[in-house]
Amino acid sequence: MSPKELQYIEDALGHEQFLTSQCQQAVNQLNDPELKNCVNQMLAKHRELFGKFYQLV
Repeated sequence: MSPKELQYIEDALGHEQFLTSQCQQAVNQLNDPELKNCVNQMLAKHRELFGKFYQLV
């Protein structure tokens, strides 16, 4: 992998990590079960994407 490609993956990992933490904070503060479920699904997707990017390295 080129240095530029590695930098892109590093940036993507950082973004996914940030989005994961934001979703987790939202889940902890939400009371509406339907909305909480929706954000939990987004949280799972961001964790999945983080794993996929991590496997590239």
